[in-house]
Amino acid sequence: MGKNEQILGRLLTLHPKLIDLTLERIQRLLMALGNPEKKLPPVVHVAGTNGKGSTTAFLRAFLEAAGYRVHVYTSPHLVHFNERIYLGGKTISDDELASVLRECEHANAGQPITFFEITTAAAFLAFANNPADIVILETGLGGRLDATNLIEKPRLTCITQVAMDHQHFLGDTIEDIMGEKAGILKKDVTCIAANQPSRKGVLTLKKAGEEVGAPILWEGRDWFMRVKPDGLLFTETTGDDKTEISLPLPALAGRHQVQNAALAVAMARQLAPDFDISPSAIALGLKSVQWQGRLQHLRQGPLVEKLPGGWELWLDGGHNKAAAEAISRHTRDWRDKPLWMVFGALDTRPPLEFLKPFEARVVGLRAVSVPGEENSLNPETSVDIAKQLNMDADVSPDVSSAIENIIKSDGGTDGRILICGSLYLVGHVLAENS
Repeated sequence: MGKNEQILGRLLTLHPKLIDLTLERIQRLLMALGNPEKKLPPVVHVAGTNGKGSTTAFLRAFLEAAGYRVHVYTSPHLVHFNERIYLGGKTISDDELASVLRECEHANAGQPITFFEITTAAAFLAFANNPADIVILETGLGGRLDATNLIEKPRLTCITQVAMDHQHFLGDTIEDIMGEKAGILKKDVTCIAANQPSRKGVLTLKKAGEEVGAPILWEGRDWFMRVKPDGLLFTETTGDDKTEISLPLPALAGRHQVQNAALAVAMARQLAPDFDISPSAIALGLKSVQWQGRLQHLRQGPLVEKLPGGWELWLDGGHNKAAAEAISRHTRDWRDKPLWMVFGALDTRPPLEFLKPFEARVVGLRAVSVPGEENSLNPETSVDIAKQLNMDADVSPDVSSAIENIIKSDGGTDGRILICGSLYLVGHVLAENS
């Protein structure tokens, strides 16, 4: 076990719960550290249910294409914890990560604090120690009581699409969940808001903006993105003025990535005049953006080598109903080959909600446990549900065996395999396929 794994292992034991939403503990720790969160460059704060990571990746790509040095904080990681803290062009080094983790551990002095809280403090410390032009913070869970919500006045906020998820922490209605996400809004700080699937969510966010005094720029009213035969057209309106920008399609696959890209473009435009992000920089960022585990086409590695010619292997970390619906919409363009699924999920969400959008689209499913996760969904449960949806379903001991079984079951025709259901499963697959 490496030195960082040992430290991270100790930090996991500092609180009996993995999630316990409050700001008091991290406020105490940040004060002991000299309040590094107050020594950061301008901050963009992003909350939402789906699309936070991809939207953040797009904005980072735009800023870097424009020549800016960017810090980014995201979660969870897929393979290595270092992925969560991006320092001005690369993930944090093992040595620097060890340094900030130890400093936080020492300053915390054994007091109760959750893993996410103390590691968020470590990210703030790393950002304060390294010069950059801008910081992009992605919330972990919710917003109002999220450990990232200690920035008194960010430069900009963003709310991606909000859907039912994490109800046991955020509330049982879309109004409750949106209210928690909207907790990142700050007085006189503009919020870029995605078009919301729920009218109640829109009204809740609008009310929150009015109460806080935060202006909101809405997708569909103040700006929107349209797909054209040769690319994208971004349009923004300010009073009687209208600006149109022609852009290329994003490098990330999936129709839902167009909306995520649009959010990032709207943010980039709103960062002016402090940041000069030209349409050419945005275009370059759209073509060069990378974000692992989001409709990612695996093209090499041990798992890919198991496939006969003409087969494809895809990977996505979407794990709730809204994500499944977005992935399913993209698979409408995959009608040239049979689609198979390797599915592994946690038992914190109803599997039927995730699998239902794939009915009549997926011919067969192989269910696996998520390695190393105590609350992994029983694969037999997944198989029972898949059979109800008329899928050829069976249990496999692991992803590698599932792929082999699918190839044998298909009868020799070309096909696609989509591995999905959990970001934790995605991380395991990426590690196994590296």
